[in-house]
Amino acid sequence: MGRLTVKVVPGSSRNQIVGWLGGSLKIKVTAPPEKGRANEAVVALLAKKFGITADHIRIESGHSSPSKVVTIEGMDDEAITKALP
Repeated sequence: MGRLTVKVVPGSSRNQIVGWLGGSLKIKVTAPPEKGRANEAVVALLAKKFGITADHIRIESGHSSPSKVVTIEGMDDEAITKALP
């Protein structure tokens, strides 16, 4: 199981993985930061990027913060890093 630190920017004009910002992956999502909608959008975007189902991705910490720690089942840290820009 791999871990990924992300910085989420909700309410953006489109869903996209921007790139690395220090040690965190910057992700923009159109969903607002209410009722977990932005978190769901982040999970969906990462699932699509990695070609896996959303149930393999879980937000471990930072549910109500822009900085989050995400775990991805079936991938190690090296595989995650190689698959990202």
